[in-house]
This record gives sequence, C-alpha cells and structure tokens, in this order.
Amino acid sequence: FMAGGCEEVEALAVIDLLRRSGEEVELVSIHNKDMTQGSHGIGIKNDVMLKDIFVDAADTLFLPGGGVGTKNLKACEELSKLLVSHNAKGGRIAAICAAPSALGILGILEGKNATCYPGFEDQLKGAKFKAVPVVTDGNITTSRGMGTAIEFASTLIGIIQDPESADKIKASILYSSDAP
Repeated sequence: FMAGGCEEVEALAVIDLLRRSGEEVELVSIHNKDMTQGSHGIGIKNDVMLKDIFVDAADTLFLPGGGVGTKNLKACEELSKLLVSHNAKGGRIAAICAAPSALGILGILEGKNATCYPGFEDQLKGAKFKAVPVVTDGNITTSRGMGTAIEFASTLIGIIQDPESADKIKASILYSSDAP
C-alpha cells in the first residue's frame, strides 16, 4: 500500500525482491492517485487504486514505513477496515519501520511478537516488542527499517513460497565487498 511520504527503499526493495521471486505485486495507492511521492522526493508509479482492489485471504498486505507515510496509512479509514478484515480471516500482513504502529493502533498486534523502528515501540499496542531485524508471529511479519528490508523481503518469500526460494533470492544479492 503506497502512501505519500513512504520510505522508498523499504517499499521498492521489498517489491523488487518479491517480483524477482515470481510473485505478482500490485502497488496500491491509498490516495487513489497514479503516482506516490516518497519521503525523499522519488515518485513511484502505482498499479491500482485502493477503491478498485479486491483482497483475497491468500494475499499478503504490505505496509512500507516512513514517518509521513505511516501517518498517511493510519489516517486512511478504508485501509484500516481492510487490514482489520484481512487479519480476522487470518490473511498475511507485513509491515516495516514505523508501519507496524499502524497495525498496533488497530489492535492487530494484540498478543503477538513484533518489531518496529526505534521510538515506535509504545505504539505496538498489546504486542511483545523484539529488538531483532524481522519478526513473524502467526500471520503477521514486522521489520525494523530500511537496513532490514532485504531480510524482511526474503522472510516473506520464505513464508509465501518456501525457504529454498528465499535462499535463492538472498544468494543473488551481493552484500559485502568480500564476496568473490
């Protein structure tokens, strides 16, 4: 779900890796606009408008973070209703950086382990905070921020597909200068 002020790397790294793994990913504008302006001035073209989507229980709903982007996610009543409904059906939800706080205010994290960007822990209503890069508890996967986006995406691929697919994607990424 693309919201004005989203953190571009968190959104695009995850979207890119999911698509590389063969997943169909649609960028959904919560503002019902063709373009979303990210927090660092990068325009991102959306595929579909929130008002036009149908969510199946098999779909994974992904919320990128960013301070302003998360405020916009929280303010979108239509998205809030969709998240609550999807969660009630056991549908997968993923959020990174500040975005897990949007799940917290909706009660979606109640009784779950979760993580988020430092400073948002108090907004994970009912969750047990874990200071680790990625946490999956049941149908919810959360992550800390831009620096954890690749691990977050590979975790989602491992859940949606299988661990071998996640390992294959991670192996295709050059992480450090000591690689051959």
